[in-house]
Amino acid sequence: MAEEELIVLRETGGRVYAFSKLGGERRIRGVGRIDPERVIGDLKIGASIKIGTKSFIRMSPGLPELRTAMKRRAQVITPKDAGFMIAWMGIGQNDRVVEAGFGSGGLAMHIARSLGPGGTLISIERREEHASVGTENMLRCADVFPGMPTWTLLERDIVGSSSDITSLVDELDAVILDMPEPWTAIPEMGQLLRLGGRIACYCPSPEQMAKSWACMEEAGLTVEWGGELMERRWTLTKRGGVRPGNTPIGHTALLIIAVKAPNDEEE
Repeated sequence: MAEEELIVLRETGGRVYAFSKLGGERRIRGVGRIDPERVIGDLKIGASIKIGTKSFIRMSPGLPELRTAMKRRAQVITPKDAGFMIAWMGIGQNDRVVEAGFGSGGLAMHIARSLGPGGTLISIERREEHASVGTENMLRCADVFPGMPTWTLLERDIVGSSSDITSLVDELDAVILDMPEPWTAIPEMGQLLRLGGRIACYCPSPEQMAKSWACMEEAGLTVEWGGELMERRWTLTKRGGVRPGNTPIGHTALLIIAVKAPNDEEE
């Protein structure tokens, strides 16, 4: 799809909906049964429209809007954790990155926006039902943003995938593992990292983190950071000040990041 063919509507209250302008009349969840090409027409960015009893404003499609409106099957990594891993691992222009599992593509969308057209992103997902949803989100992302990296989806288990990966790139700058047993892939992925490359694990439980940590050290990797990120939102009070909101400080997962460091020089 071309950029102008993706419609992004923001409802009063903040909910966002993204859908193709083409495709004829259909039911769009949260919006209603409409023919977008006829109902939306040439509505300008920033202009408002009423559909049924709801009021919407047409927005330019950006990553926050695509993320909010993306189709989901697997739980996605939150922007809080995605942004931290990308920044700490130094993922940027022209890098070569592997992520497993791909799921609904939430993390892949963030990584892709960081890599630029010279980068390579290899996503690995063994569950077909997750891969299909994630692919749809990634293709929509590619339709909206110019300069996307080279993206390949491998529908398989990451364990034993070295030959598939090395057929695409000679070595890796970063690996992110979001899977139940990341320690099964750490030794193999560590071998594919360039010197100075980093590997991260997204671990829901302390037991997973502990086992991943030990496996990283056994594989000769140096753990640089391990822990969790806490988020607490604040709200504006009626008197004009601010205070912590009712949303609790949230734990999402434990993160651990290791680097492939040079061996100590012998004296």
